[in-house]
Order: sequence, then C-alpha cells, then structure tokens
Amino acid sequence: MAQNPADELLRRPLYVYDLPPESLAGLTLKPDADAIAVEEPETSTIPSQASDSSSDSFVGSQACSLCKLSFTTVLDQRSHIKSDFHNYNLKQKLRGQGPVSEAEFEKLIETLDESLSGSDSEDSEDDEDEGRQDSTLTALLKKQAKLTERRNATRENNKQGDNDDDELSGRPGKGKPALIWFSSPLLPENTYFGIYRAIFTDEEQRQPDLVEVIRKKQLEPIAMPKPAKDGTLPPIAYKGPHFFLCMIGGGHFAAMVVSLAPRAAKSGSTTMNREATVLAHKTFHRYTTRRKQGGSQSANDNAKGKAHSVGSSLRRYNETALVEDVRALLQDWKGLLDSSELLFIRATGTTNRRTLFGPYEGQVLQANDARIRGFPFSTRRATQNELMRSFIELTRLKVREIAPSKAGLDKANGAPSKPATPSKPAKPTLSEEEETALLHTSQLQAFVRRSKLPALLSYLTKNNLDPDFEFYPPEQNYHTPRLLHYAAAQNSAPLVLGILTRAGANPLLKNAEGKTPFELAGDRSTRDAFRVARSEVGEGKWDWDAAKVPPAMTKDEADRRDEREKQEADKKESDRRKAEEERLRTEGPRLPEQKTKKGNSIASIIAKTPQERREEEARGLTPEMKLKLERERRARAAEERIKRLQGGS
Repeated sequence: MAQNPADELLRRPLYVYDLPPESLAGLTLKPDADAIAVEEPETSTIPSQASDSSSDSFVGSQACSLCKLSFTTVLDQRSHIKSDFHNYNLKQKLRGQGPVSEAEFEKLIETLDESLSGSDSEDSEDDEDEGRQDSTLTALLKKQAKLTERRNATRENNKQGDNDDDELSGRPGKGKPALIWFSSPLLPENTYFGIYRAIFTDEEQRQPDLVEVIRKKQLEPIAMPKPAKDGTLPPIAYKGPHFFLCMIGGGHFAAMVVSLAPRAAKSGSTTMNREATVLAHKTFHRYTTRRKQGGSQSANDNAKGKAHSVGSSLRRYNETALVEDVRALLQDWKGLLDSSELLFIRATGTTNRRTLFGPYEGQVLQANDARIRGFPFSTRRATQNELMRSFIELTRLKVREIAPSKAGLDKANGAPSKPATPSKPAKPTLSEEEETALLHTSQLQAFVRRSKLPALLSYLTKNNLDPDFEFYPPEQNYHTPRLLHYAAAQNSAPLVLGILTRAGANPLLKNAEGKTPFELAGDRSTRDAFRVARSEVGEGKWDWDAAKVPPAMTKDEADRRDEREKQEADKKESDRRKAEEERLRTEGPRLPEQKTKKGNSIASIIAKTPQERREEEARGLTPEMKLKLERERRARAAEERIKRLQGGS
C-alpha cells in the first residue's frame, strides 16, 4: 500500500526556517488565531513524531505529570520529587489551583521578603543537628497565607483584588496567545500548525500576510566547514541570521548564539537536534544561594541585615564575581548580540535583571530593546542543553488538534456569541471509599519511606488489606502502583524482602508501563533482596523468571559478598586518605594569597566551611561508610573536648 505523502511529511520534525515547499502551499492563517484560548503545556517537549499528543510527553518512568517536566535520569526525577518546587505544586493542587512553572516558582522565591528562621552561620561544627529551621517552601507558604488574609480584608472594603491574585499565583497577564495557528490542506480536520509568536519581530507581526512573512524566512542550508582546533568557527558562520539565548538564575548562567540557517546534512535532512550550528556558547556557575534556606545572599542581607559568616562572605564574593563574568562575556559577544535578529532572555528576580541590564558603564543589553523576548514556555536550570532544547522548541512547528469553540459555532450559525467567562474549576469531591483508599496509600507509602517493616505488616493486618493493594489515585501512582513496586523504586531492600516473604506480595504484577517490581530496583542490594526472597519463598510459589528475578541467592551469600565489597571499599578509601595526607604533608594546602580591594585574603573568603569539608569527605562513600566516618568524627571531637577539660582543670 502506497504511503500518503502528507503522512510521510508529518512524521519528521518541521523547522520554521527550512519548511518543505509542499507544507507552505495552501498555508493560511486561522481566522480566529488571536482569539482562541488553547491550553498550552507548561513545559513544551519535542515529540518524536509531529502527530504525538503533547499531554503524553510527561507520562513515563522519568517524568513528572504534575509539574510537566521530564528528566534524563532517575536520580534527577527523585531529586525533583523532594524539591520545594514539586511540593509547592502539590499544595497548589490540594487548593484546587493550577501548578506554576519552575521560572514562576523561582520568581516567587526571589521576591520573598519573609526572613527565614535558623542560623546564618555555616562555620559551626554542630550545625547538622539544627534541622528545625523553616524551609524555603514553609516561608513562601506563610507569606502567601498572610497575603491572602490581607487581600481578603481589602476585598471587604473594595472589590479590587485582581492584581494581587495574578502576582501571588504567578499567572501571566492577559495578552495574545503564545502560538499563532495556521491551517493547511495537509492536516486533518480541526488540526493546525502552530508557530511561536515570539520568533516574529514586531515589524513582522504588523504585516497583514504572516504566511508571506514565513515564506521570506526560509533559508538555504549551509555547508558549514569544520571548526578550527581552538573551537572557533569560520567567518561565514557569523554572517547569516542568528538568535541570542540567555538564562540566569540561582547562580547559574548560560548563553548561546545559534545560527538560523540549517546545516546541510549528508543525507539531505536537517535534524536540528544534531545539526544546529552553535556560533558561541558559555556557562558559568557560582555558589550564591543559601543552602537549605534558599534565596540569594543579597536578598537575605536586604531582609535581615548583613551576616558575618564565612559562607555569607563567600556568597557575596561569588555574586560579585558572577556579575563581572557575565558582563565581560556580553562585552566580548557585543558584535554577535548587535547583529542578532532576536534576544531570548530569562532573568528572574531583581538581582539577575540588574546583572544583565544594569545600569552600568559600557552595558551591552538595554532593557527597552525591541528584540528582547522571554521564553514562551517553562524552562529548567540554565545549561547549554537547556538552551538548545529551548531553541529547538522555539523553531519547530507544532501540530495540534483544536476543538472548535461553542462561540465559534454560534457565530457560524448566525447566533450572537457571548464572551466566554472562565469559571474556577470545582474542587473534586471524593467518595468515602476514595478517601479511605487515599488514607491507606499515604500511610503505606510513609511506612516504606521510613523503613518501618513491622508497622507496615501490622497495618496490613489490622485493616485487612491485601499486600497487592493498589494505591490511589491510580493516575498519580502509575509508576509505583503497589507496595512492592514502591519499595523497589525506593531501593529499600529490607522492605522488599519483608513484603515478599512475610506479606506474600505478588512479584509478577506489572505497573502501567509494563514493568515488574524487580525492574524498578535501582541498586544491587535491592535486586539481591528479590533473589533472597526467591530462595526463601521457593520456586513453586511464583514464576520468578516471568517476574524478571535472577536465580535464587541465600542471605548468607548476599551478606558475604556485601562484606567483601565493603572491605574492598574501606581499603580503597584508606589508601586514598593516606595518599592525601602524604600530599598535604609535602605540598600543603593550595589556596591563593592575592588580596582583595578591602585588603582581605581571597583564601580566607573562599576557605571551605566545616559543612562543606564534611560533605567533600563523605562524597562517593556508601551509607555504611558514611556512618562509620561520622562515628569516627564524633569520637575525635569528644576526645578533643575531654583533653581541653583536663587541661583546664
């Protein structure tokens, strides 16, 4: 059966500046392109096929459907689940409100005027016992609660509270949709091409025929010569049209200049993931944010006064250094910036905007430059990969189905259309069974996270629950729908062994992605727990091969192997420490001795805090080795205290 040419065309990514002639033929602007309200995903992704639904992009083992983010590794996903950003969106969902993007959350944190409780000092040896200070999330929620009370009180006197709502929730102001939609004879009914409005200049947006503007944007592929040995590109690369992209926030800075002309591939295709020509790129990172408390050091100084700890001095120094690095880079790239068609910039917070836009002597970027654009979608941490992902997202055609609105149908039938009045989504009401299932889910997951096997088994017995009880709601637990999946994903080996041998869970059940619990185990000790359970339960209980569990292993065999590997790791760590001590005896510490303008030694400013030294010592160690190292450290500290007491008596 012959392949439909339109289907073949839509199977590959379509680049705005290199569209096939057949896709331009018959392209027309959607009549109500500026009036339709299409719900866009907070974080856009690049689908493998043009016809893929965007809502499916954030469903999988390494994605967060709530925050609409995807991750390259499982560790990144787990770190996100524990982050204030994710927990804030959970709070938003419980309130019946929509989630915010990462950039909007950073803006909320940046504007925190509430002082966070807890010590500023980072040079105390006992600071790891101080775990009761308020987190950034707690402070933000407290601030929002106060703002809500204040706004409600104001509404009693007058009805003007809309601006506060927008600022509090991080919602953007009213304006034109981010995407401009075009119809094409190649597309099915009610399906349209979408192009980001931001890639058109102000002059182009005023043109009556946007289709003609798109035709003029088409660029011939260029055969780019190989870069020189020092990485610089030949002069021909800088003569064509290009974009400048920049992100700054949380001590991270990334900038990139990308050519718009597609690079001619050997096969004749233009795959932007690999063939985009980066004319220049640079990233900086400086330690400027307050660990465990959030916010920049300058924001904390403005709110609570200047702190005098070593960590605060280091952060102030790094803030100044980051500003100097960024401004020096902009000056070096001034020629590229001046010739860029558009400047895409993400700079949340007053400090970051002041870094880019000054005012300062010889500044390159001007805040009133008509070429400046924000990213019309959510972005993540400032990295070169994130800039490239954003460039691809900006310059790819979107293919999406848009259901006709009721107002449009009424207008077509001659009936007067009434303006759509958005109503707040009603908070879903749960039945008694759903509330009970939700309670059981939260309790069971808490037992697993805290490694409380006896309490877990007792809870199952008292509530007459099956060990294969399905968590609720299923759409939020598609990756770990049952106890055994959840314990395996948490790498909790004791819980896995107990759930299999004592509770009798079924290892054959699969999650929504078709994976058995064993396939979710992230370390060897957890995988060994499945093998030990296979040995203890017996081969006849389950089809262990279908559950993907390797051959059985006794607990003694697993313990002997763990002990052998632990001894090898201890010996390797001991050899490393001896080598480092020998180096310190012969070479000494390596710290710069240059003086700052105030006469202080830079070495005294950038000296590592006790907390940082402890983290560096423990880096790369197993949990058992970390506990052993901590016990040794505490024993040495106790001996020193006893010696001081004996010397003073």
